[in-house]
Amino acid sequence: MNMTSAAQRAQLSEFLKSCRARLSPQVVGLPPGGRRRTPGLRREDVAALAGLSATWYTWLEQGRDVRASDRVLESLSRTLRLSTEERDYLFSLAQNRPAPLQAARVEELPDTVRRTLDALNMPAEVITPRWDVIYWNDMVRRCFRDYAAMEPERRNLIRILMTSPEYQEDPEEFLSMARRITAKLRVDYSQAAGDPSFDALIEEMSEVSPTFRELWRSPEIRTRSEGVHLLRHPQLGGITFEHTSYVVEGVPSLRVVIFAPHDAESARKIAQIGRQAEGPKAA
Repeated sequence: MNMTSAAQRAQLSEFLKSCRARLSPQVVGLPPGGRRRTPGLRREDVAALAGLSATWYTWLEQGRDVRASDRVLESLSRTLRLSTEERDYLFSLAQNRPAPLQAARVEELPDTVRRTLDALNMPAEVITPRWDVIYWNDMVRRCFRDYAAMEPERRNLIRILMTSPEYQEDPEEFLSMARRITAKLRVDYSQAAGDPSFDALIEEMSEVSPTFRELWRSPEIRTRSEGVHLLRHPQLGGITFEHTSYVVEGVPSLRVVIFAPHDAESARKIAQIGRQAEGPKAA
């Protein structure tokens, strides 16, 4: 199956050439050798270091219609010392899709995103593919929970939503929510395969939550994180939120979840909570 266009293959060719040209043999542990016609590594060097056939790599770099597997592209990424952004670009050119998420990859949330969330007059938080909450604005504390009072390893939305008693008061509503989030989590898990901490979370939740254990066996999936749920505020009563999420540009493994009012009455109550705020909070 032809997954890339001729224009993409030409672009891939130029990208690979420029990446090997900037690397000297000494940097990758090769002897300087004799005179080289071009600066940087030769095609044969790249192929040998990446564990590839020299002929096959030459075809790839020439822009021929060959298909590169994830394993091959990961090997080339390491061999050519690609940055995170360059690795993502390589996968986009070669496979016409984003690169798989890396389990060990530590993401930094841009300061601009932090300031944007702090300026919002509605709850917003940032989660990882494993649904660990790594940032939240003050409206989250005022409306939902105070993550700062929790141990960092307990700041996981799946664990909170599936085990906290307040979410299980209405069995029908709880089951609907559990089905929705488990179906989305299954997609996130598939994109972060090989992450031991993700495996540990699934094992833990399967042990402590019979509902999760049964739903996890279901084939249902959801690629979008959206939903409507009711918050029972101690002073203001019921507030209905609808939430959606957005991938952080340049940081594809992080997702911003924003909770907006679902109706006019809820909007009024959220605005009232916002007026009581003393100012933004940094995590």
